[in-house]
Amino acid sequence: MRAADLELDLDVFTGPFDLLLTLVLREELDLLEVDLADVVLTYLDHLEGRGELDLEVTTEFLVLIAALLELKSRLMLPREEVDFDLELEPGEAAEELLARLLEAHRFRGAASFLADRLADEEGHRFRSAPLPPWLRRARTDEAPTGVYAPALLGAALGGLLRMPAPIDLHHVTDVKVTVSERVAHLRALLRRGSFDFDEAVARADRTTVAVTLFALLELYKRGEATWTQDEPFAAITVRASASAASEAARA
Repeated sequence: MRAADLELDLDVFTGPFDLLLTLVLREELDLLEVDLADVVLTYLDHLEGRGELDLEVTTEFLVLIAALLELKSRLMLPREEVDFDLELEPGEAAEELLARLLEAHRFRGAASFLADRLADEEGHRFRSAPLPPWLRRARTDEAPTGVYAPALLGAALGGLLRMPAPIDLHHVTDVKVTVSERVAHLRALLRRGSFDFDEAVARADRTTVAVTLFALLELYKRGEATWTQDEPFAAITVRASASAASEAARA
């Protein structure tokens, strides 16, 4: 049974603990008239009758009682006779109590969810197995030394200490052209107004073709050139942009 469902029989209230909390929070029942000690005694009698202690339910009850005691203590202190400032007014303390109840409910829900997940993984969790019977009383020199022989392990460690062979870079093509050179080449072709990209890279190696493509992208970024292609793998026609053409005409 949840702590909020505890049946109470007090001088000013009779019913479940949950209803008592609701009436207090709605200010329909004066908390100063509620004897919280009787609430605690009723709960202790309930525990004695059950003969067992549910830690989760008991924790919930302690949180509720502690919050009610704090709220009641604030209500009992006269404001004009108090030499120190209270952190919360009685109304704010009631809102704080409600916030604590909601937070406790959320944590109980999260704990229940994690407990269910843990129960679902019962057959999949790792379990450390004990040593086999033949090894429990064996001597160290008789125990297996491992999967690999010591000589093989030593050879592997020795290989790590040796310097590796130099890397052969003969297959790497040296870059013989720069982006700035290809930009100048494309600008020279753009003076005619338009040209095919195949013409710009005629008889060039693959590295030069790639650098020329970067140069074309650079001209496009600067607003000097644009291109069109009617269909995939068709010829790429490069044209001077309108602004670049007008500047060339003025020059």
